[in-house]
Amino acid sequence: MAESRLFKPWKIGNIELKHRIVMPGISRMRATDDHVPTEMMMTYYGQRASVPGTLVITEGNIVSSAHSGYTNAPGIWSREQIAAWRMITDEVHRRGSFIFCQLMGMGRMANPQEAEREAFTIVGPSAIPWTEGAPVPKPMTIEEIKQAVQDFATAAENAVEAGFDSVEILAGNGMLVEQFIQDVSNQRDDDYGGSVENRSRFANEILQALVNAVGAERVAIRLSPWTKFLGMGMEDPIAQYSNVIIKAQKLKIAYLHLIESRVKGGDDFISTDRLDFAYDLWNGQTIVAGGYTAAAAREIVDVKFPEKEIAVAFGRQFIANPDLVYRIKEGLELNSYDRDTFYALKSPKGYIDYPFSKEYLATVKE
Repeated sequence: MAESRLFKPWKIGNIELKHRIVMPGISRMRATDDHVPTEMMMTYYGQRASVPGTLVITEGNIVSSAHSGYTNAPGIWSREQIAAWRMITDEVHRRGSFIFCQLMGMGRMANPQEAEREAFTIVGPSAIPWTEGAPVPKPMTIEEIKQAVQDFATAAENAVEAGFDSVEILAGNGMLVEQFIQDVSNQRDDDYGGSVENRSRFANEILQALVNAVGAERVAIRLSPWTKFLGMGMEDPIAQYSNVIIKAQKLKIAYLHLIESRVKGGDDFISTDRLDFAYDLWNGQTIVAGGYTAAAAREIVDVKFPEKEIAVAFGRQFIANPDLVYRIKEGLELNSYDRDTFYALKSPKGYIDYPFSKEYLATVKE
């Protein structure tokens, strides 16, 4: 396995990683009630940055109080949040690794109890709830859309101030940006809906604003074209997502992060839909995620796409294996993850208590 391209250096933006195994953004719900990162989160991210040269992407960070609504998710809009994230980015860098900040707005997915507690209105592109019985979002005005674009740009600037190496827009998993992209959630008849071009506009404007704010080499986007998660699942995603990808390509951003069709949120999902259209369109660095095993990761970088610059993200396996990179390289058995503790609010259990392998610990200098 050590001879695989998985363990060859990989340049992304202005940094060079020592391998192509990435930790993607994974919601864990361990921040404070006010969305401030904690020392426990510093331990968690530091553990998973323990193999030098690793790229760690954070869980989604709420970009502003107006687009909140995820219980105990971190944010990146306040001075307190920025200072707390600085503690974490410093720890990851101390271990010789890199950390990117994933940015998100909740849109119609906001928790109504959180909306009441934090005194904000649940919004979205159209008045379409994500499921029966869920709150009906208030359609965003043009002014609110423009403000949201600025909120993402300000969040990116805050992330750089907090010590992050780059930012990644979460434009998948049913969150606000994807709600604009997909016609199942966006039925507007203005410049932000009604056509492929218009549904791409919000994502493209955010990308452009981030490029202007922090530079193209520090900007990326994560897409889940085939997702059926949280009310998503448009009939013809290829035309829509092709448009998003082509526009992103023109901005020369750092990478494109794609989620395979075989996962649905944190669960495995049977699907034969393929991302080949995206690989054909995108000429640059790519991260791909979605139920990968070590063998499947080796196959995609060495056999299927040897000519492309692809890295592979492992979500659930990184949760359970802080030394995942070392274990895969050495062919070691992986710890099993405990799904019941994935979203255990503010709890250390299933978060910072997964063991390192004895083989890895033997390599660590005292």
